[in-house]
Amino acid sequence: MTTWLLLAIAFGVGALITVQIGTNTRLKEALGDAVPAVIISSLLGVVILVGVTLLGRTPWPSATRIAGAPWWAWLGGLLGAVYAVATVLLARRLGAATLTALVVTGQLVCSVVLDHFGAVGFTEHALSGGRVVGCLLMIAGFVLISRF
Repeated sequence: MTTWLLLAIAFGVGALITVQIGTNTRLKEALGDAVPAVIISSLLGVVILVGVTLLGRTPWPSATRIAGAPWWAWLGGLLGAVYAVATVLLARRLGAATLTALVVTGQLVCSVVLDHFGAVGFTEHALSGGRVVGCLLMIAGFVLISRF
């Protein structure tokens, strides 16, 4: 795939995350609580992924391979649940633009730190002036979007 296509896919997936926050928030309002809404939404995702796995005949990893994953590799589910519940609870109060600006800014700042140290499996990319300026511009963008 070309770099432009990969960038377009990443951009589209980013847009889908914002739509997901809105749909999960609406489900929370319909059900009355964030946790059941996130559970139902996540279960639907699991059912779809199982179907894709079965249709694609993707082999399931062995128990040895599963046991060989580092302890921190298992945090993804927990972190995803925290993210989903937090965004559902914050969406109406902050609005889509402010919430997304904060989430993306948090992701970027964290990404720069993880890259710098090569943490949690990322390839090491040293902190640079451009990365620091990029983070500062993201923070400035959040301030402008949130209308402080």
